[in-house]
Amino acid sequence: MLTFEGQKFQGPSAIAGKLGSLPFQACEHQIVTVDCQPSGPQGGMLVFVSGSIRTGPEEHPIKFSQAFHLLPAAGSFFVQNDMFRLNYG
Repeated sequence: MLTFEGQKFQGPSAIAGKLGSLPFQACEHQIVTVDCQPSGPQGGMLVFVSGSIRTGPEEHPIKFSQAFHLLPAAGSFFVQNDMFRLNYG
């Protein structure tokens, strides 16, 4: 599940559809902080990231925060939940 600016999208096709519909072709992230904690007996990881995003060379950066929950699968991880928010103001 992805929550993007308060809207919820469940499943791979809904998430890909939302990300593909964003009104820009490229974006540049500047990561400022990353905090991680172990999550549950399955060996998951809870991750919180903050920073800024710029969607074009002339655009001003906008602050963002993102939290996501990683779960192990077949020697790697997958994103179980992802919450993204632009921080205006």
